[in-house]
Amino acid sequence: MIKADPLKTTREVAEERNIDHTTVIWHLKQIGKLSKVYGPVFTVYFGMKPTVVLHGYEAVKEALIDLGEEFSRRGSFPVIERNVKGHGIVFSNGKTWKETRRFSLMTLRNFGMGKRSIEDRVQEEARCLVEELRKTNGLPCDPTFILGCAPCNVICSIIFQNRFDYKDQTFLNLMKTINENIKILGSPWIQVLNIFPVLLDFFPWSYSYKKLYTNTAYVKNYVLEKTREHQASLDINNPRDFIDCFLIKMEQEKHNHQSEYTFENLTITVSDLFGAGTETTSTTLRYGLLLLLKHPEVTAKIQEEIDRVIGRHRSPCMQDRTHMPYMDAVLHEIQRYIDLAPMSVPHAVNCDVKFRNYLIPKGTDILTSLTSVLHDDKEFPNPEVFDPGHFLDENGNFRKSDYFMAFSAGKRVCVGEGLARMELFLFLTTILQTFTLKSVVDPKDLDTTPAVTGIANVPPPYQLCFIPV
Repeated sequence: MIKADPLKTTREVAEERNIDHTTVIWHLKQIGKLSKVYGPVFTVYFGMKPTVVLHGYEAVKEALIDLGEEFSRRGSFPVIERNVKGHGIVFSNGKTWKETRRFSLMTLRNFGMGKRSIEDRVQEEARCLVEELRKTNGLPCDPTFILGCAPCNVICSIIFQNRFDYKDQTFLNLMKTINENIKILGSPWIQVLNIFPVLLDFFPWSYSYKKLYTNTAYVKNYVLEKTREHQASLDINNPRDFIDCFLIKMEQEKHNHQSEYTFENLTITVSDLFGAGTETTSTTLRYGLLLLLKHPEVTAKIQEEIDRVIGRHRSPCMQDRTHMPYMDAVLHEIQRYIDLAPMSVPHAVNCDVKFRNYLIPKGTDILTSLTSVLHDDKEFPNPEVFDPGHFLDENGNFRKSDYFMAFSAGKRVCVGEGLARMELFLFLTTILQTFTLKSVVDPKDLDTTPAVTGIANVPPPYQLCFIPV
């Protein structure tokens, strides 16, 4: 077996092994096949830019966890970089990234923001969610819109203090811009612009890029408008939401000319929270319901556990999760199975790094194959099969796994991981406490094969009936 030289071009590799280098570029799902030939560390070229691919748990762990600081830089994404200009959490680097991430984590983890905890907010949204589902009257429906509203509203509650009605036009506009931007970022033309950023100078107002720009401007302007309202009623001793916490920090650092707490950073950070916290959670919920329709025996076991631990007359809370190992296992298995972001978001090395006898130059982009970790057949027997037993021991207790990297790992692990875990547990548990799920076709005929959209796996379209218990 020949290992690919990390500094060897995709074209050279193709010539050696008769691999079409365009296939390497456009079909990253083939990374697993390439790793069997070239090992866990190899290079592909996007245009003229080398990108090192890490495949398998050991290589990913060694980079993101053992050498976390060295691999903590965000990889290049020129289309977005022109919009965010170094601000926010997801695509920032250096001091801006470290300070903004630290603040955001601290704020999201602070369950005592004002007088309401984040769990209170999620529970309220769970109740609103099931009331919206009741309005379907047990008739077949596509759950996409409703399941998108719930996590978006949680983010709105955390950022703006209040949730929106699902028919509120401002709320619908925010959701529309977020959904459009996610689709645009996964489109082929945007991928071309990222690979050949020089084209941005020749086609700065292509439809996709212009739409991305105007949508981003809409969210930023809305955040600024709400920020001005917050400034007028701010009580530094009683912060109501994320914006209040940020404004208080701005006031504390008003004499620091190098401060990261600026209006520009606030608007981009909020946009990051919207984008990352809405689409990923709603897609996981939608995919999860499809898998539960496909496997009614799993759904029945969850509902038996709900009846035994919670009953039907009180709202689920996070304390319940420790007494519900099967539900915990199902939630982990849903995320493992669907493999939402197969290659995660690109990383980069922030210095020259010697990695497994290879020298990776500073600034080189890094792609980590989360698929190779989540679908490792030694850790998860029959990884292509949906089986909650992957996360249960022989006694039926929940079994943790280091291979569970659905939120990535290391210093760039998802900031909203804790919130997402809470939403998935409370939303799905509340839905299954309230409704029986009924498929409109024979469960055996349901297709759970992911439909790839851009850089994410999404479920195929489907309908179901929510029958009140």
